[in-house]
Amino acid sequence: MSVVHELSPGWLLDHLAFINKISYELHQHHEPCCSKSRPTSVHLDSLHMDSVSSFGASATFVPSTSKPENDDRGNCEMFIQKYVFRSELFDISKPYITSANHKECQESKEKEDLVNDVKKEIFISINGKKRKRCVAFNQGELDAMEYHRKIRGLILDGSSQLIQEGLTSGFLHSCSEKLNKCSEPITLPLDTCNLSELCEMAKHLPFLNETELQTLQLMEDDTSVTEQDLFSRIVENTSSFTKIITLMGQKYLLPPKSSFLLSDISCMHPLLNCKKTYDVIVIDPPWQNKSVKRSNRYSYLSPLQIKQIPVPKLAAPSCLVVTWVTNRQKHLRFVKEELYPSWSVEVVAEWHWVKITSSGEFVFPLDSPHKKPYEGLILGRVREKAALLLSRNADVKELPIPDHKLIVSVPCTLHSHKPPLAETFYCLHLVPGFGERAPGG
Repeated sequence: MSVVHELSPGWLLDHLAFINKISYELHQHHEPCCSKSRPTSVHLDSLHMDSVSSFGASATFVPSTSKPENDDRGNCEMFIQKYVFRSELFDISKPYITSANHKECQESKEKEDLVNDVKKEIFISINGKKRKRCVAFNQGELDAMEYHRKIRGLILDGSSQLIQEGLTSGFLHSCSEKLNKCSEPITLPLDTCNLSELCEMAKHLPFLNETELQTLQLMEDDTSVTEQDLFSRIVENTSSFTKIITLMGQKYLLPPKSSFLLSDISCMHPLLNCKKTYDVIVIDPPWQNKSVKRSNRYSYLSPLQIKQIPVPKLAAPSCLVVTWVTNRQKHLRFVKEELYPSWSVEVVAEWHWVKITSSGEFVFPLDSPHKKPYEGLILGRVREKAALLLSRNADVKELPIPDHKLIVSVPCTLHSHKPPLAETFYCLHLVPGFGERAPGG
């Protein structure tokens, strides 16, 4: 399970365990090198494997043991390769900001108490000497500070309880116990994910009619699928085993019993044409911010574009809609006051993801004026369909969703990998039968 501990403030999660519990087993058929009467044992632990990219970024998967199995294909043997996620990509043993920077942030925080005067004092170090300059807060900064003051105690007290449970159980380890690991830098994969480039390419392809956009089911040992075959259509792996697909030279694992749509947000009709509705919809929009503009890491969506996501057509009655939001108050207000009302979604709760190291420290100082160690997610219920469902069946009871729950976990070093929500929903019995796939599904 990804839930390591559950307390009244929330949950301590193991994101890595959630990914690896998916059965990433690749079944391959080979001609036997020996007689049929004498099966050959083959171990692939020592073999070099090509890098395999995960959804949202690139990661290297390494195989565990594999073994041949007899098959009904006569002389063919089936070899099983099991893939697991690179554990070092979750091995964050030190905060992102050093202790020296932490102290500087604390000094800056002491000078930020003059909020009523709409002033702040910032220390600038020049050749070892410090000088001060006063800068007026803008409204966005004032709103962010007020929001932080409201939830600071909740974040600190709740996460402290969950972290202490993790340290006591041994899931988390103090840095002194892992001194050698704490000094080791984390090496990120050299390859980068090209999914955004693929989606950009998809926008420039000629429009296909609904007949041409039928769902593509990946067949066993099918190596003829091209990038063009996968664009702007539902692709399914209906088998009980993992499939590998290759896009722009990169390999991606597709979990069993899963499907995906590789498309620009402007081409959602293949999903609508499936005539399916969903009990849970989780959205992680590419929000606009200064960092994204400067780095040009990915394209962002405007508020109008986000509103155009056809959530009302995809949502089942009483659907739970979850949207990840940055700490920018403008985005929080937009989701609560504009986005959800436009989708007939009622805001029912606001949760917080608290990011910690493997030794239980915040990845950023809690009171850092720049980056916070937490992000928010807004939970809502589709109300028009829910009212219709309840009017038809008076016995249907909707469980309340608690507000301000914490999800505490060690984040992945790959950009924007969010923690799994499925088992937290199971714990609250919010959506019976709901299952969530790991990245790639």
